[in-house]
Amino acid sequence: MAITRRVALKGLLATAVGAVTGTATYGVAYERHHIGVTHASLPVSGLPAALDGLRVALLTDIHHSRLVGAGDVTKAVQLTLDQKPDLIVLGGDYVTFADRAFVGPVAELLAPLRAPHGVFAILGNHDDEKDVPAALTRKHFTVLKDQRTRLMIRGEGLELAGIRFWTRRPAQIAPVLKNARDTVMLLAHDPRRLTEAAGLNIPAVLSGHTHGGQVLLPGVGAVAKAARFPILEGVGSRENTSIFVSRGLGTVYVPVRFNCPPEVALVTLRART
Repeated sequence: MAITRRVALKGLLATAVGAVTGTATYGVAYERHHIGVTHASLPVSGLPAALDGLRVALLTDIHHSRLVGAGDVTKAVQLTLDQKPDLIVLGGDYVTFADRAFVGPVAELLAPLRAPHGVFAILGNHDDEKDVPAALTRKHFTVLKDQRTRLMIRGEGLELAGIRFWTRRPAQIAPVLKNARDTVMLLAHDPRRLTEAAGLNIPAVLSGHTHGGQVLLPGVGAVAKAARFPILEGVGSRENTSIFVSRGLGTVYVPVRFNCPPEVALVTLRART
């Protein structure tokens, strides 16, 4: 029996619906909970030889909420500790839409994090300016809100400059860098700060915010607007500035990840040649 055009179209439609449904089911039930460790090398201009090989764990975009449960956060914390990093950076968005019900709980879940040279936190666009930093400080994390701190590691200085999500213009970032004597690493939730960092000759940036796109469809790419970001995930650069952007842990808007699994990132600093 000949297959009519209508029957063929119905078959194609059913296949497409099935594929989308299957993708969504996989992304909700499995991939968004399949947390792994990503290893990356970040070339840093002017990095002293003593700091070459320094291992920095980056855990960002946790989004603890009804959609991102305690089990996922606990797993990410343990994966971070298993890597035995030299220092740990928390990259912001601990909760979603500044939901106070999860601020205390997420700080408690993160509390076991420890590293030889400390745990440092910045704020994301989903974090408020009061409750989140207070909760993290109570757990003995150093919260950098448009502030810089200097670490002495292996006899060399490393300066961490942490900025708020809303600190965007060079004129706002420059005061945070004033009188910096050593290699500076900018902790900025939004990877769009790569532009300002390059203009200010900051050698390294750690970011999150993008979720790596969260949903990457074959042949289409990120459903979210990826074009506005200089890099969606991984290592990138502009002029003498290198950046690493983490896919992060949680989800926002929809509880789905596809072709974009959550991660704990272990970034190894390397002297740029």
